[in-house]
Amino acid sequence: MKTFDQLTEREILALAISLEEEDSKIYDSFAQGLRENFPDAAAEFERMREEENGHRHRLLDVYRSRFGDHLPYLRRQDVAGFVTRRPAWLVRPLGLKAARTTAETMETETRNFYAAAARRTTDAGIRQLLGDLVAEETRHAHTAEAMGHSRPGAEESDASAQKRLFVLQVVQPGLAGLMDGSVSTLAPIFAAAFATHNSWETFLVGVAASVGAGISMGFAEALSDDGSLTGRGRPWTRGFVCGVMTTAGGIGHTLPFLITDVRTAIGVAIAVVAVELGIIAWIRNHYMDTPLLAAIFQVVLGGFLVFLTGVLIGMS
Repeated sequence: MKTFDQLTEREILALAISLEEEDSKIYDSFAQGLRENFPDAAAEFERMREEENGHRHRLLDVYRSRFGDHLPYLRRQDVAGFVTRRPAWLVRPLGLKAARTTAETMETETRNFYAAAARRTTDAGIRQLLGDLVAEETRHAHTAEAMGHSRPGAEESDASAQKRLFVLQVVQPGLAGLMDGSVSTLAPIFAAAFATHNSWETFLVGVAASVGAGISMGFAEALSDDGSLTGRGRPWTRGFVCGVMTTAGGIGHTLPFLITDVRTAIGVAIAVVAVELGIIAWIRNHYMDTPLLAAIFQVVLGGFLVFLTGVLIGMS
């Protein structure tokens, strides 16, 4: 996998063509999924699809004039720094909010890519085209943001942009850490509790598991991308947020084992776990547009399976 800084001008244009082709197909799927219940939004996505196709043709014309007809096969997943997209366009029935949020994120990422590419290219014609595409992708992001709202003003637009940045830079890494810390540490902690029947020893295992997971998740998040294309902010800040939340997620149900009586400690820890999983489900619903019942089911099921694994290992 290459980093963005390793791409040549030829590869930058090839990747841009691939991005526009993928985006136009996604918008076509959004239009199909929204046509019955949200015809106005569907028409808007059809218009955006046509504009993305136009961008692709303009990029192809510039590419052919500069590098010929052979186009390297390069996709967004072949370059470090792009966010993995959840396939919201495959969901039926498709909700307008999910489509709008996905489109906003797509356009923001593509705009950042074009802005970074324009700074790197030395060809005046390519730079002008990329600069024009930055402006057009920005307009698309505003169009996606306005779907479902009546005449949003500048204040609402700024607030939405700030919320989007908050989700990308704080909520996403924090949620990933909280989920990992709250769920993955259940097995070692409850295995230790049922194996040793000793609160202090279980507490030590919980602290070690929580801090270790926090360090691991923090480094993983910091090294995942540099934030230049995704708008996700400084990598080490995201890593710090992710690491702290991972540790906090594990420490929450570790602290009850400061209670001397291990049975009481286990009961309190289980109650804390229930609260933690509820908080995670609420965050997924409030910030990530996951339906509440689906979020509860996913989080509780995963937590229960890990908890059960720890109990069975501890009692064996």
